[in-house]
Formats: sequence, C-alpha cells, structure tokens
Amino acid sequence: MQPCDDDSPEGPDSTPSDSVSCQERLDCRPRPCHRADTAPLFTESERSQDFRRRFFPDASAADWSNWHWQLQNTLRSVDDLDRIFGLTDDEKAAMTGAAGGLPTSITPYYASLIDASNPADPLRRATVPTTDELVESPGEAADPLGEEGQSPIPGLIHRYPDRALFLATEYCSSYCRYCTRSRLVGQAERKRYCIGHWQKAVQYIRETPAIRDVIVSGGDPLTLPDEPLEWLLMSLRSIPHVEVIRIGTKTPAVLPMRITGTLLRVLRRANPLWMSLHFTHPTELTPETGEACARLADAGLPLGSQTVLLKGVNDDVPAMRSLMTGLMKFRVRPYYLYQCDPILGSAHFRTPVATGLDIIRGLRGHVSGYAVPQYVIDAPGGGGKIPLLPEYVTGRDGDDILLRNFRGCEYRYPDVM
Repeated sequence: MQPCDDDSPEGPDSTPSDSVSCQERLDCRPRPCHRADTAPLFTESERSQDFRRRFFPDASAADWSNWHWQLQNTLRSVDDLDRIFGLTDDEKAAMTGAAGGLPTSITPYYASLIDASNPADPLRRATVPTTDELVESPGEAADPLGEEGQSPIPGLIHRYPDRALFLATEYCSSYCRYCTRSRLVGQAERKRYCIGHWQKAVQYIRETPAIRDVIVSGGDPLTLPDEPLEWLLMSLRSIPHVEVIRIGTKTPAVLPMRITGTLLRVLRRANPLWMSLHFTHPTELTPETGEACARLADAGLPLGSQTVLLKGVNDDVPAMRSLMTGLMKFRVRPYYLYQCDPILGSAHFRTPVATGLDIIRGLRGHVSGYAVPQYVIDAPGGGGKIPLLPEYVTGRDGDDILLRNFRGCEYRYPDVM
C-alpha cells in the first residue's frame, strides 16, 4: 500500500475535503488509555504480571489489558530492547545498521513471553534483528512472490481468478523478521491506512464479478481502529458477488487484548467472516491468547492458523506438534505451514524443504488429522501456493497402487482402471 497522499472521503457516499487528510478524519494513532469498552479485562497471567511489575511498575492491570496502552509502550529502540533483554553486540549492530529496512517493534505483552537470558529464544529470534538479515543470498528478492506485478491498483493483489488480497494497512504492532512484505510494512508509521486507496480497491472488486473471496491483510488489519475497519468490512460485505471475507492477523498472539467487545460487535456485523491467525511457536499459546481465540470463536468466526517454518525457531517435530495440538485446544484449525519466502536477508531462517516434509511425516498419523496443516511453498515469481507431501504413494504393481503409511509399512490398494 502506498502512503496516503490524497484527500479521500470517509465512506462510499461522502464527498472529498480539500483541507483534511484521510489520516486526520479517521485517525488510527493509539488512543488515550481509557476503558471505553465494556468487555471484561483479560485475565493477566502470572508471567505477564511479573513482567509488568518489573519493567512497567507504574502500569496498572487495567493499563496492561488496554491495547492502546500496549501500542503506546511498544518497544522500538535499542534502548527499549536493551533495558529488557540485554541485547547482544550483534543485535545492537543490526538495529543501528538497518536504516530504512524493516523496523523493530514488539508489544510489551509479547516481550513478556521472551526469555531475556537466551539470545536463541525462538520468539526473540523471530522479532529482534541480527546482522544475518543484512546479508543477501542468491535467489532472494525484495518481492519474491511477484506481488507488485499482480497488483492492478495500490493495495490490492489479484493473483488467483476468484480471490483478491486486500492490503489494508502497512502497520503491525510487532514485526516478524521474516515478513514476506518487509519491503512495505512499517515504512509509513503515521499513515497506517488510506480511505482513498481503499475506495479504489473496493471499486475494483465491485467491478470484477469473478472475485468471490477477499482476504484482508497488510500489515495487520486488526491494528486498525474499529470505525475504519467496520467501514472496510461493510463495504466489502455490500458487494453481492463477494461470498467470503477473511482477515489475516497475528493480533491474538502479539496483542490479544485488542479483541474487545467493541471489535467483536464490528466483526459480528460483518459475518460471515473467517480468520487466519499467524502463530510461530507454542510459547505463544498463553492464557491471554486462549481468551482472545475463545472470544473470536464465540462470536461465530471460524479460526484457522498459518505458520512459517523457521530454522532454529520451530523446525523440529516436538515444537510443531506442541503448537498444532495446542492450537486445536484453542479452537484454531491448523491450515498452512509455509516454507519461508526468500526475502532479502532470510537465509538464516530458511530450512531445507526436506525438513518441512519430515515435520509433516512426524505429524501425520501421530496427531489428529485436524492438527496437520498443509505444507506449501508460495512459488517465487507469483506462481501461488504449491502443496508438498511426503511420498505416501510409492509405486504400482499391476492393478495395485503401493502405499506407505505413517509407520513406514507398505500396503496395496486395488485401483480401478
């Protein structure tokens, strides 16, 4: 999404104003920490409580449970992170040497999940930069999926005939170091969305009857205030041929207190909606995140997950098994396991494809089929998602198909020719 550089109306029937920018009309900056929402406070886990009292002693439990407070106190600078984690020299060098690149941002809540004494902590590796990401390797690209070439207008990607990806914002509350859209996100912190660009994208969808499924992503659309988010969802809902609206977000994992009663009313009004939730590691499966998922599920939203396979973070069967089965307990259906996209400076995160196949082999038959995601590569150059499976069909003998099960035993199936 390009920065908002025009004066655009707030809604489909309003008129432009020459004097007020769309950012000013629908301001998305963090609001004062008042308790306007009537939903009960999130239960504060013991881990969160200990972290708050140690590093934010002036913050109350009500502050901690306020998503605006979390955004206002997001950790961004070397000093912010060093105060809590005791950054290594390499981490400090990465943060001072990556001017113009993907910014660093971690909510206080998410920081509470990170082991400050361990530079190899999975969530730390996923959110705190290292100098490895300054090294570009062969085959990497700023836009490895070719999204720019499949974007008919700013903020909309139309790759598949019946689906469109709507990039509603460039902002996330916490940035993942392996982000596919690291070329875009976090580059315009004060202009997190633009109604003018949204209107053009909505109009394109309205004029393209083949589009029946719209995925609202970004950035993270649940960082938007309720008012513009409702405008966007209801604008899409008003298009007769749009049958499915999905929201892609990591908010329940990094900012679970965003799932307020007011937000839930907005989402219910736009139903039927689907949610694709980004999870990385079982450490994220906290009581707070469980409550956020429960609120969404109780509001009637089917929940699916997507996870990126990352070297040194979640690239082993025990971690992935714990994550996938834990998500099931939160009423989240594991959907995709992505091979890490070859963005610039991602070699230290990317595993061999064989590792992903081994993980699927370690899940299939050992956990419920509902807990086994599809392992996919999003093909470089815009080829779309390509599913990968271990070789369960091993050959043919006459009229029989030869099969291998999860235990490695061979079986025959009488095929119909």
